Amino acid sequence: MSDKQIFTLQDAQNLTGPAAFSTMLKPAGSACNLDCTYCYYLDKAVQYGGREALMRENLLEEYIRQYIQANEADTVSFCWHGGEPTLPGIDYYRKAVAFQQKYADGRRIENSLQTNGTLIDRKWCDFFAQNGFLVGVSLDGPKDIHDTFRRDKGGRPTFDRVIEAVRLMKRCGVEFNTLSVVNKRSEGRGAEIYRFFRDVVGSRYMQFLPAVEHVVRREGLRRPLIVSPETPGAHEAPWSVSSAGYGRFLCDIFDLWVRSDVGRTYVQLFDSTLAQWCGLPPGLCTVAETCGDALVVEHNGDVYPCDHFVYPDYLLGNLAETPLRELYDRPRRLQFGLAKRNALPAECLGCRYFFACHGECPKHRFAVAPDGSRKNVLCEGLKLFFTHAAPYMDYMKERLLNGQPPAWVMDFASSPRE
Repeated sequence: MSDKQIFTLQDAQNLTGPAAFSTMLKPAGSACNLDCTYCYYLDKAVQYGGREALMRENLLEEYIRQYIQANEADTVSFCWHGGEPTLPGIDYYRKAVAFQQKYADGRRIENSLQTNGTLIDRKWCDFFAQNGFLVGVSLDGPKDIHDTFRRDKGGRPTFDRVIEAVRLMKRCGVEFNTLSVVNKRSEGRGAEIYRFFRDVVGSRYMQFLPAVEHVVRREGLRRPLIVSPETPGAHEAPWSVSSAGYGRFLCDIFDLWVRSDVGRTYVQLFDSTLAQWCGLPPGLCTVAETCGDALVVEHNGDVYPCDHFVYPDYLLGNLAETPLRELYDRPRRLQFGLAKRNALPAECLGCRYFFACHGECPKHRFAVAPDGSRKNVLCEGLKLFFTHAAPYMDYMKERLLNGQPPAWVMDFASSPRE
């Protein structure tokens, strides 16, 4: 990639190859049986008029047809999200799988579904296992951490129900991974949380996503509304993880992983960091140089360039009116993705870890850089992590270049050094 300051729309168009983009479908919109304190998506019900959402069957079929036909790849991956995507019921997904088979035209179809786990029973597990679904389970850590913010509509804790769902999925042979929100309660407990997922839950693929939000109180709303930091009256949400706390959290997990679990347990950010170290695509939009390749499709067919930017100002269009491929090709989507790099302060472009971070996710850019532009509020923590991990990343990169397993880093990490 060029080191020039601005990456233009023409640059992006010149680099465009076969279309191979992903979508995150919200079949039930923001509808959910939980009321998680930090959930930024529950507020979308207000944006869509507060109505109970469900993608109609004919629109579901049209989405599946368009998405498969728009992708010029041998494998087309569907990601079912929410809200809580199991609310439509198993029969809804049986129809979805039938539509996928109808339009596959020889291509491989993959399905993943992100769930809070509280509605998963044996019938769901049988369906997931029979149809090869990868299930992402939202679980923040041990009971006291998870139940602080992840409660149902009646205010009841959910940890025990989620753990039971995980046990059931394991018994039924359902492939699963875990997604955890790193919040204020997580600070200082990285090693404990990692051991919990590895030894108690049995997760072999972990994602840790930082929660940093701003909120305001609005009359008539029971919960604080998550808003842009520029919103009058907005203040940082009390559950937000601090930058240094997030960095130490990652370092504590990394120290356990790099000494005993490389090649056996996969932590998304660690895998992406190693890929960046080796000059390869990171496979994670938050640390890619540009973004906008993971479209969000709402229950009514509205399409947005990112899950964190489902606001009217970012609407690309509706697939019932404009083909999905045309929405993907629109300059507006490309410009959204390019802004991830072009809006960065000079401080970021000159940083030694720019190649590994690329300013991280634009949704976290509400700190102010010396030149007055916006920078990522997690910068301090990310630098702490990259500096800590650098010797081990260098070692693994060297092993890979020599055709050797990167898992050798475990001996390197465990050896005493001056």
